[in-house]
Amino acid sequence: MGGVQFEEEDVTEEPTSEAPETPEGEEPIKQRKNGLYPGVSDELAASMRSGWADTEQHDLEPLAQAPHTARRRAALSARFPGDRLVIPAGNLRTRSNDTDYSFRASTEYAYLTGDQTEDGVLVLEPEAGGGHTATLYLLPRSDRENGEFWLDGQGELWVGRRLSLTEAEKRLGLPARDVRKLADELRDATGPVRIVRGHDAGLEAALTDKVTGERDEELRVFLSEQRLVKDEFEIGQLQAAVDSTTRGFEDVVKVLDKARATSERYIEGTFFLRARVEGNDVGYGTIAAAGPHATTLHWVRNDGPVRSGDLLLLDAGVETTTLYTADVTRTLPVNGTYSPLQRKVYEAVYEAQEAGIAAVRPGAKYRDFHDAAQHVLATKLVEWGLVEGPVERVLELGLQRRWTLHGTGHMLGMDVHDCAVARTETYVDGTLEPGMCLTVEPGLYFQPDDLTVPEEYRGIGVRIEDDILVTEDGNRVLSAALPRTADAVEAWMARLTG
Repeated sequence: MGGVQFEEEDVTEEPTSEAPETPEGEEPIKQRKNGLYPGVSDELAASMRSGWADTEQHDLEPLAQAPHTARRRAALSARFPGDRLVIPAGNLRTRSNDTDYSFRASTEYAYLTGDQTEDGVLVLEPEAGGGHTATLYLLPRSDRENGEFWLDGQGELWVGRRLSLTEAEKRLGLPARDVRKLADELRDATGPVRIVRGHDAGLEAALTDKVTGERDEELRVFLSEQRLVKDEFEIGQLQAAVDSTTRGFEDVVKVLDKARATSERYIEGTFFLRARVEGNDVGYGTIAAAGPHATTLHWVRNDGPVRSGDLLLLDAGVETTTLYTADVTRTLPVNGTYSPLQRKVYEAVYEAQEAGIAAVRPGAKYRDFHDAAQHVLATKLVEWGLVEGPVERVLELGLQRRWTLHGTGHMLGMDVHDCAVARTETYVDGTLEPGMCLTVEPGLYFQPDDLTVPEEYRGIGVRIEDDILVTEDGNRVLSAALPRTADAVEAWMARLTG
């Protein structure tokens, strides 16, 4: 909306006519300060109220995940009998002045409803005989009588048509009501209430005397742990995210010559195009780290040069339209061929990753794959003379962390670091089960200013990351279509650029 001015704030000049009358109890529509039109004539208001076709959609089918969201809500209901549960989608957030960030619904809300619209709220109302009645509170279609649809900055002529409440009910399999009345309803509510905090300040304020931090945290933790094991719909979405990500990596390899002529941002932009065409967005800020930038774990500035002879560490993931994200890393030679030292470091990381992946299986401890990969890396560092052994001493004291630093993986799903607030005993100290999806991503990073390693190592950073599904009899590498061995990477790059 760069050059377009919408009617949003109070006008400073005296209008020739007021905006259409606002129904009692609703907020008046504000017009833009410094807008070119000082007011709305009665004739224009009358014209805008009439002459519009009925666009109600009558043949809508339920979302594909609707049976799964219903089952998830049932499990939530069983966990908190007698409590009113409030799960908000969140609100638009201002980027600058009158522009907003792209909206992304809260994971908890999208997981339980399949809906992704701003201001939405799922409420589970306890029933006297047990269980809950689930209701979605949403913004209805923009009002044409009071002019909201064309005067308000979030009106439909400015940002697009919303589903009617009836249409939303058909798509989501839930009764829907007007969210604009919800805060007042919650203020008057009695009985125990829990809300997922951090997404809707207005609702939190309405419930301030009815909720406690401890009870709300119990709700948030349960919803995080509920996502540890993925259902068949989720596994399909994660595979789709990985498949799109694979194509995004191929896109990048094909344009490395253009990145060399510009910067890391060409790589970031190339991958982003794939994410937007085939999905919703990238699942997290793309790391397009060339040369010594590869030693910075979360390098997202992506403004550095891409030079022949250097390595490119690309850590990126497509987020599907249902908000499931991949998380894949490859470290590629910009000119298509690893130098002997680059290959040496790369193959050490590959060996560590192979050990980690082999440790992923049902019944194994979550920590096993991390420990297996770290043992390999520590062994290599001792063999290279970069740290004094024995290996057991290095691991006990964590000395390898100077060059590897991060954990070897994390759960993956609707959040790139999924299930992040689960209890330690169910996550890090837990046991792997079929349906869990996680990353295995060892790395070695020799900082450009690290005087404890020979000069030729400095500025080399290598990470290899794949998305792994725990199966009944072991695991499946969802990202297996992307080559991992040094020889396979070089052959793949040659094929794509030849």
